[in-house]
Amino acid sequence: MSTVLIAGASRGIGLELVRQAAARGDDVIACARDPLGAALRAVADAAGGRVSAEALDVTDPAACDALAARLAGRRIDLLVCNAGVYIGRGGMHDAPYAPQDWTDSFMANVAGVFFAIRALRPLLTAPGGRIAVISSQMGSNARANGGSYIYRASKAAATNLVSNLARDMAAEGIALGAYHPGWVRTDMGGDAAAISVEESAAGLLARFDALGPDTSGAFEGYDGAPVPF
Repeated sequence: MSTVLIAGASRGIGLELVRQAAARGDDVIACARDPLGAALRAVADAAGGRVSAEALDVTDPAACDALAARLAGRRIDLLVCNAGVYIGRGGMHDAPYAPQDWTDSFMANVAGVFFAIRALRPLLTAPGGRIAVISSQMGSNARANGGSYIYRASKAAATNLVSNLARDMAAEGIALGAYHPGWVRTDMGGDAAAISVEESAAGLLARFDALGPDTSGAFEGYDGAPVPF
């Protein structure tokens, strides 16, 4: 049994990660901007006390610090940074790509990862703690198609952040990985996506379990396939 903290747990992949982690016996701290949302409440109620919900806006460093203070004295074995946004789809002239869109995207998808890790680092089990960041192969330079410029750039930055933090935290015995969840049938992925949220979450949990010093800094798919960066 592990203690798992999941940021961005109110819907989609994050919510399914909460459900599956609790079902296998983990204690889960499910974090969302609205921890009282109906979907998260339902999963928590069905989990038999294994899920606690906490308020967290990862774009606010003070909120990250406040969460760490509320959890003082607890140990976290796995931190999952899943919170993120997808703003601006299509080509250069298909969407406004306003300055605030860039700011909001990088705050949620990159800075929010950093703020959460920095605040919660003292609670991570060390050695042996693990940090999983949900990135995307859309941020890989190996992708042939373009568009969705803000999202792609922010996910590339998130993967780069993982690579750098993995080096810096290796001496503490904390491993970090970046993960592509697949093209998933969620509000973000759409109904035409290739895989179910259940399949994605199950694969991701298996990858998180395999994360350790030898794989720290890796960029992998939910199915274990390496993702070029």
